[in-house]
Amino acid sequence: QVQLVEFGGGLVQAGGSLRLSCAASGNIGSIASINTMGWYRQAPGKQRELVATATSAGTTYYADSVKGRFNISRDNAKNTVLLQMNSLKPDDTGVYYCHATIQYTSDAIRSHWGQGTQVTVSS
Repeated sequence: QVQLVEFGGGLVQAGGSLRLSCAASGNIGSIASINTMGWYRQAPGKQRELVATATSAGTTYYADSVKGRFNISRDNAKNTVLLQMNSLKPDDTGVYYCHATIQYTSDAIRSHWGQGTQVTVSS
């Protein structure tokens, strides 16, 4: 099986920076390709929302609320995705989840989620 393992997160003051990383681990040999990797977040009492995504071809998408402040990047060879978060605001507080759509050598396509990592931005 393949899992997504997240690193990073923590507590930072407003205006600060954090970097999140996510790597696919486990039965990597069963992966044919990872089409899209991205990050979502969920604030207390709110629905999970899309933050940023990146395709294997390098196309990126950002939520309007993070444009110009966050940068998503991928290392396809290492099956990893990074989220560099700058100029953080208290509204960025939440649990951040890594997501990947993985195509397996068996031709199956599955959606995977990481365990989530807490980001807290103090004012």
